[in-house]
Amino acid sequence: MTATARRAVVIGASAGAVQALLTILPTLPADYALPVLIAVHVPPDRGNGLVPLLRASCALAVVEAEDKETVRPGTIYFAPPDYHLLVEREGGLALSSDEAVNYSRPSIDVLFESAADAYGDGLVGVILTGANNDGAAGLKTIMDSGGEAFVERPSEAYASTMPEAALKACPGATVMSLLEIARCLREIQAT
Repeated sequence: MTATARRAVVIGASAGAVQALLTILPTLPADYALPVLIAVHVPPDRGNGLVPLLRASCALAVVEAEDKETVRPGTIYFAPPDYHLLVEREGGLALSSDEAVNYSRPSIDVLFESAADAYGDGLVGVILTGANNDGAAGLKTIMDSGGEAFVERPSEAYASTMPEAALKACPGATVMSLLEIARCLREIQAT
């Protein structure tokens, strides 16, 4: 872990996301000081069932992000189905219905790239299980901005394509199990 002060965490996941997030997010303590912003590929015609599911098992507030909402520490934000989630430099959130990126809206790349622009080296990016390459370019942007990158170990992921693509784009990313990622995220609040 580097000594750089962290300001936010972004997480991207697709196929297998429910179990991965249920392994990581409930371990974050109620006094966790960072906002956690998440893009999960959810079909546009379905509600985001992850929000109530995780709300019931997390100590932190779990919400679906709203347009022009101010980012608050200790809150887990999910991109709504069929909207890109962006972080603005002033600390607000924006929702966009622009074209899908990597066949996805919300796109992990869109969230990661905007968050890297807003938080620079204060950002931690996490790529979890998924069956496409969304998030690889965004994670590279985070690393290029001085942020830290965690990738779920592909051999342990429900779908290894997304972690493998992230590692190809970011060979310097830290590869870990879900439990190791959870531990590292808990430790970040002390930096």
